[in-house]
Amino acid sequence: MLSRLAAVALLLVLNACSPVNASGDKGGDPVVAPTLGACRVLVPEDLARPTNNTDAVACGSPHTAENFLVREFPPRLAARADVEDPALGAYVYKVCSERFQAFLDSDESTVMRSMLSWAWYRPTEKAWRQGARWYRCDVVSGTEQSEQLRQLPKTTEHVLLGEPEDEWMACANGDTVADSPKVPCSEPHSWRAVTTIQLGGEDDAYPGESDVRARTEEYCGSSVVAWLNYPVDYDFGYTFFGRADWLGGNRRSICWAKTQK
Repeated sequence: MLSRLAAVALLLVLNACSPVNASGDKGGDPVVAPTLGACRVLVPEDLARPTNNTDAVACGSPHTAENFLVREFPPRLAARADVEDPALGAYVYKVCSERFQAFLDSDESTVMRSMLSWAWYRPTEKAWRQGARWYRCDVVSGTEQSEQLRQLPKTTEHVLLGEPEDEWMACANGDTVADSPKVPCSEPHSWRAVTTIQLGGEDDAYPGESDVRARTEEYCGSSVVAWLNYPVDYDFGYTFFGRADWLGGNRRSICWAKTQK
């Protein structure tokens, strides 16, 4: 399997994980829901933890996360005794991924090819026992494999509207897509994520890894050569995702063109 860029949010959801803060979990157990639209400072290591109690900062100051959704779980899920119940993560994935796309003001393919992703936060076990039933979803630019999360503008709302700036789109710099660090396309690069392929509908069963790989490779070959305007010689790469991602709702693969443009 190649690079798993753009699936990080999905994997975090399936594993019921999400960020804490740049200086570590303060140990608080807030029952009251966070404030919608708040900004915070997070680091890559924070993207593997289930709760986040860090203080908000002014969105006009340096920050690496912006909240775009705060809601409470519906009654059928709020009644769950275990805050780590996978059903909570599955529900959050659907709700927050749809809102994330709308917040950035773009289509699914563009969002998947961007440097932006999201992570969700839930109450601590203690707060859940005390009645907290909120969840929160934040925009970040980077993954837990990144050296650092990128600074965000005052707001990322509508940032992918129209033809997005290269600083928000995903490229890679190296010999292969799989082994290359992912960088914004505004920086020197040798690969660009140019298209995606949809492999199935919402209710379709997982077709198996070999089928997903074969269909991805076939489509990406023809898609990338068209994007490059049919050169004689060209190279392409692709990112496809596994069964867990499929069950979580991801039905797309990403196609990469070898290009410095």
